[in-house]
Amino acid sequence: MMNGGEARTGPLAGMRVVVTRPAAQAGPFCSMLEEQGALVTRFPVIEIRSPADPAQLKAVLTALDEFDIAVFVSANAVQRVLPALRERGGWPQRVATAAIGTRTASELREHGVEPSIVPPNRFDSEALLEEPAMQQVQGRRIVVFRGDGGRPYLGETLVGRGAEVVYAEAYQRAIPEVDAAPLRQALASGRVDAITVTSGESLQNLCRMIGKGGQVALLRTALVAGATRVAAIARDEGFAGRIETAEDPTDAAMLAAVLRLRSSRTDGGAPAPADASEE
Repeated sequence: MMNGGEARTGPLAGMRVVVTRPAAQAGPFCSMLEEQGALVTRFPVIEIRSPADPAQLKAVLTALDEFDIAVFVSANAVQRVLPALRERGGWPQRVATAAIGTRTASELREHGVEPSIVPPNRFDSEALLEEPAMQQVQGRRIVVFRGDGGRPYLGETLVGRGAEVVYAEAYQRAIPEVDAAPLRQALASGRVDAITVTSGESLQNLCRMIGKGGQVALLRTALVAGATRVAAIARDEGFAGRIETAEDPTDAAMLAAVLRLRSSRTDGGAPAPADASEE
């Protein structure tokens, strides 16, 4: 539902922001925005579900100590794997852990596992593959915990370097059943100042959920993208409004991007072009 127009104070006072994170993950980010004065609407565009084949994940976890490196491609993967593993005695010390970004790394730490491989700047497969520990992997066994599908680039590159790679699907992503009519109406009447999206899949689901009838208003709405690759996808999808790109998809970085967007509007700045590097 769209929020009302109650008075707010702070640098984002009265700014109407739509948050598209999955329902179970949106709380902290929404609270951060509201603390800055924003009027927040939650509109989840991805639903996280149990894996289609739980037995496959169970088999990988049973044999986890036979791997050399475990790669977690998202915080969702950590949230699905670590509780299940705890029932089996915890994380095997011989297995190194790799996190594709700081949010995933933080999630691992919250579950008592210190990641040993984390890219320092960009948070994508390319950056992870640049890490020294991921360069010399000849003969090493690597498990990649991820959702259903996903980019094959990471696994293909590791196999090309001589590693044995096993994918373990820890969850499924689906489009949630959400009534999009209130958001379509808000977009059409200009009652949305910015929409936040953290992945290309989130952006594409958003467009599908809004539907053709809401496309014109959606595409002229300002966007806060969680990565430069997401910003590039948005331009490809036809977004013509301002796109502010966060340094990474973490809550803190996304908040900083929303603040920049608000500041640029207050200062009368012109929209900045989105760059197009990978997510």
